[in-house]
Amino acid sequence: MAAAVKPLILLVEDEPAQRDVIAYNLAAEGYQVAEAGDGEEAMLLVAENPPDLVILDWMMPNLSGIEVCRRLKSNPDTRAIPVIMLSARLDVPDRVRGLETGADDYVGKPYSLAELMARIRANLRRVHPAAAGAVLEFQDLRLDAEAHRVTRAGHEIELSPTEFRLLATLMEKPGQVLSRERLLDRVWGRDIHVESRTVDVHVGRLRKALCQHGGDDLLRTVRGAGYALG
Repeated sequence: MAAAVKPLILLVEDEPAQRDVIAYNLAAEGYQVAEAGDGEEAMLLVAENPPDLVILDWMMPNLSGIEVCRRLKSNPDTRAIPVIMLSARLDVPDRVRGLETGADDYVGKPYSLAELMARIRANLRRVHPAAAGAVLEFQDLRLDAEAHRVTRAGHEIELSPTEFRLLATLMEKPGQVLSRERLLDRVWGRDIHVESRTVDVHVGRLRKALCQHGGDDLLRTVRGAGYALG
């Protein structure tokens, strides 16, 4: 059984020693990690490969963490990405300012790595529930990520590991059209180079598997845009 592609976390921290420690612990937890030493580099990395979560230091030269957060949250394409702000500024007004800028969470320095990892898991659970082992449901379709089991109307559906990851990705965002490029990133991984046609082939196999016991076709093809569940 192949494991699901782990979430990508963008770590933005201008102090190399702290960045190295956090990156090491993120990798040990199994996450994919991208690193940026300043806000401008962070924005470039987001544009190239949108992460699943951003850990963002407040105090950085040139482009501050607050400004990076403001830009991410004002852009419809990146607004939903959870942002955890790291800062030594612990006064209530500073915390309020960080949260009002759009940060989803605020962790004060010095911080416990165990607490930071728990905050990461909690925030990812909202946007990437399959990675947290959740049970996803849509109409008569049920996916148990931890048990790696799919049923429809009580019938068990046998899927390949790739088909399972594809279905989990679509079930995390029912009704939302996901482009072939986004599906390639999520299902196959950003470091694996496969053609976009591969997505079409696997969607076709998944569609056939889900309808083998009858029922409506739950997968929607949007010409020129991608695929959606429902």
